[in-house]
Amino acid sequence: MLTALSIRNVVLIEALDLDFGSGLGVLTGETGAGKSILLDSLGLALGARADSGLVRNGEPQASVTATFDAPRSDHRATDLLADNGIDLEPGEPLIIRRTVKADGGSRAFINDQACSAALLRDISSALVEIHGQHDDRGLLNPRGHRALLDAYGRCDAGAVSSAYHAWRAAADSLAESRASVESAARDRDYLAHAVDELTRFGPEAGEEATLAEERATMQKGARLADDLTAVTDCFTGSAGGLAQLRQAARRLDRMVSEYEPLAEVLAALDRAVIEASEAEDRLNEAAEALSFDPARLDAIETRLFDLRGLARKHHVQPDDLAALRDDMAAKLAAIEGGEEHLAALEAEVKARAATYREAAQALSAERQMAAGKLDAAVAAELAPLKLDAARFRTVVAPQEQGQWGAHGLDRVEFEISTNPGAPFAPLVKIASGGELSRFILALKVALAEQGGADTLIFDEIDRGVGGAVASAIGDRLARLSRTNQILVVTHSPQVAARGADHMLIAKSSAEVNGATVTRTGVHALSDGERREEIARMLSGAEITAEARAQAERLLEKL
Repeated sequence: MLTALSIRNVVLIEALDLDFGSGLGVLTGETGAGKSILLDSLGLALGARADSGLVRNGEPQASVTATFDAPRSDHRATDLLADNGIDLEPGEPLIIRRTVKADGGSRAFINDQACSAALLRDISSALVEIHGQHDDRGLLNPRGHRALLDAYGRCDAGAVSSAYHAWRAAADSLAESRASVESAARDRDYLAHAVDELTRFGPEAGEEATLAEERATMQKGARLADDLTAVTDCFTGSAGGLAQLRQAARRLDRMVSEYEPLAEVLAALDRAVIEASEAEDRLNEAAEALSFDPARLDAIETRLFDLRGLARKHHVQPDDLAALRDDMAAKLAAIEGGEEHLAALEAEVKARAATYREAAQALSAERQMAAGKLDAAVAAELAPLKLDAARFRTVVAPQEQGQWGAHGLDRVEFEISTNPGAPFAPLVKIASGGELSRFILALKVALAEQGGADTLIFDEIDRGVGGAVASAIGDRLARLSRTNQILVVTHSPQVAARGADHMLIAKSSAEVNGATVTRTGVHALSDGERREEIARMLSGAEITAEARAQAERLLEKL
């Protein structure tokens, strides 16, 4: 709900701060008082085109700030704010500000965060609907008619949406599988040869590293073979160093008993024998580890060369050859069983499509019934609004299959015929602003509880009518105000008398520094002032006692 509007330096408005309440608020004033300026100011805040002509003469810029109650958590405006990264704390008001400079530049802000005019329009359309002679949003936009009809008729599109998404998922899976099989079929011979080659070769993950390590070890053994043999010869044989040490130790052992000092020599020699024995063992182990079979080395090098060659051929790493073989084998198998698999998927797609069509056709039938009820409800509102000759219909028409979707099969649009024999046409084609506003009112009354913006603004909805028709308009506006905030610019005393709040728009002139300055102002009327304003609307410039009495009677009827 719009709670406040602050205007600075817009045409004849120098500074204006307005507060708005719930229910029906009326704005009246003499012709030329500036009612259009007020609506243009609000339109600027709501994202209308920024026109430098709105800037008050002599001022650098104009600004308009509109404040709204915090939108409900399930409100479309809340989702739009969240989607665009604008944070709004629970209970925090929504403040929209728009500035336009005298040179034409403009800026837009939502809760002091800069935003685009396009985003401002999107969010504002969820908050306010302005219905006037040049209205092209809200009920006039066919894109929203299907949702309005579904809400009116309580048509649940949930089953249709679920069936549609299941159908599309199955169709996507079929298309993907068909493309895969067709692609594989084109490469059948290549796949068969490659799978056979890789299967016969039998690559294993990690094989390259194992072979390379084994080859490196063997190559190292080949380089060290001669040296190892020479060192081994120093230890082995009857003339080897170890045998000589052992022979010397045996002789010393016999000599120790005769000459005690040799015991220390024997002990040192025994330690040398032990160390030499351990060295011999380590030397044998090293020789065994570095030993190689030339045939085995040749086989390893051949395998490694072939492994890397295959990897280059298939543009993969050697460790990926095994996985490549399995993948190619799967594609080859898919070719063999592809037709059977595709047939199963095609059957699933057909079944899903049939389920969707069945659910969508049931929804279409619900919409047709709801359309009939809505047409009757709107028709009942037309005569009291002096639209007796007009006819209204809700078109529920099938779309081409390419336009089917989660919403079903239908195109929904509200159409009217304003004169007997005249063809039906979209609402937006109505020429008369007064007729347009009254049609919108009739629709709004029929759709009273079906969502939409919280605030509705009607600009001169009573243009060209009076008496009973004006009373009917006032009655319907009052009924709408039970669930929505309604603001109406009116020339009709019957409409003005139904308002919960009444604001007077007036123009005044004053001498400032020797020049005449004209300003537009707005102020809320007290009960007595309200009676006088309604009397003026009834009688014109000269307010008579009869006009005051009639105004009193209009107010007493509420």
